[in-house]
Amino acid sequence: MVNIVKIGGNVIDNPEKLKSFLGEFSKIKGPKILIHGGGKIATKIAKDLGIETKMVEGRRITDEAMRDVVTMVYGGLVNKQIVARLQANNCNAIGLTGADGKSILAQKRPLKTIDYGFVGDILEVNSLFIKSLLDAEIVPVFAPLTFDMNGNMLNTNADTQASAVATGLSSLFPTNLVYCFEKKGVLSDPENEDSVISELNPENYESFKRQGVIYEGMIPKLDNAFAALRSGVSQVTICHADQLQMALEKGNAGTKITL
Repeated sequence: MVNIVKIGGNVIDNPEKLKSFLGEFSKIKGPKILIHGGGKIATKIAKDLGIETKMVEGRRITDEAMRDVVTMVYGGLVNKQIVARLQANNCNAIGLTGADGKSILAQKRPLKTIDYGFVGDILEVNSLFIKSLLDAEIVPVFAPLTFDMNGNMLNTNADTQASAVATGLSSLFPTNLVYCFEKKGVLSDPENEDSVISELNPENYESFKRQGVIYEGMIPKLDNAFAALRSGVSQVTICHADQLQMALEKGNAGTKITL
């Protein structure tokens, strides 16, 4: 079993929470992969550089200037800080973007009603290259960046990236995908941290969406989770970053996604 763990949300922006999470991630036995989001650091650094952050429906517009910022921040600062912390925990990791080893090939999102700029839609995962790292007992740590064959770096949704990597590897290994963030799972009441929905299947997912219980940013995450299961991933869980070990060892933390 390969454990693919995505970490995002406010955990990325909180050094102590991130340090604690990486300590737990380091304890996972066997082959594993970490995929991280970018947090709010890119927005802060862009502001410091005088570059305006443009958002449409909660999604970042990645023009050339912002593309340079996210490449520097996600692929450099955030990624290498995570790798250094994992090394301190005796977890031998290597930081990667999709361009490294041609590991995640994408295409620039086609222009429709909104021009998102240099945003990548994933085409292909180089599973054999990633497997070679796992076989060497090296832990890949992916920044939310891919590339196209025109030489462009592309800003890519980390949830989608995690789903694609888990799916790509599922033909080679049983794969377990865990989405970690600052909530205990998918909540039926956003104001109640303990209102965790223990299991989501396609039927109750649609019902919760109609009721407005699940909305906005949680929908793309869950769409990726269901897509991963339909494409061969063995297990998908959404949980709090502090519950990673419990989710992996006991399977009784967070929200379990089922078909």
